[in-house]
Amino acid sequence: MSRIGKQPIAIASGVTVTLDGQTVTTKGPKGTLELTLVPEVTASQGDDGLTITPTDDSQRARAMWGLSRSLVANMVHGVTEGYSKALEINGVGYRAQMQGKDLQLALGFSHDVVYKVPEGIEIKTPNPTEVVISGIDKQKVGQVAAEIRGYRPPEPYKGKGVKYVDEYIFRKEGKKK
Repeated sequence: MSRIGKQPIAIASGVTVTLDGQTVTTKGPKGTLELTLVPEVTASQGDDGLTITPTDDSQRARAMWGLSRSLVANMVHGVTEGYSKALEINGVGYRAQMQGKDLQLALGFSHDVVYKVPEGIEIKTPNPTEVVISGIDKQKVGQVAAEIRGYRPPEPYKGKGVKYVDEYIFRKEGKKK
């Protein structure tokens, strides 16, 4: 039994969930998200919320049960509150700024890195060393944050680079004489 999968998904007020076969559509104050469930699971709506159940007792059906429940729960959370990730830029001369709809990053290269912001994602730079990424799709927000961090991951000697705000960088000692 999946401990995550057997829990019903509570639907917040102001959110409408529509089931059309294997397609689950959530509509809330922040927007609309859609997900097509795998054939190994089925969704049903009841008084206590949305319930995901496996179609049979195979290994794949049990694996998809918890995954599908988490994905739908993330959709409901996304259209009500949304998701955000914060990045911190460390290094002399390293900075970020919004240039229209693009994010311009100075990360110590001979040229500035220009990141085109995808649809459905909002990026803010409260100060030159901080980038806040927000949106309703958890996967997309995390992917954008990982791509921006990937341009200059933090290095272990001085800690220079782009890191998540809550990330700990294991520091190494330099060369001894």
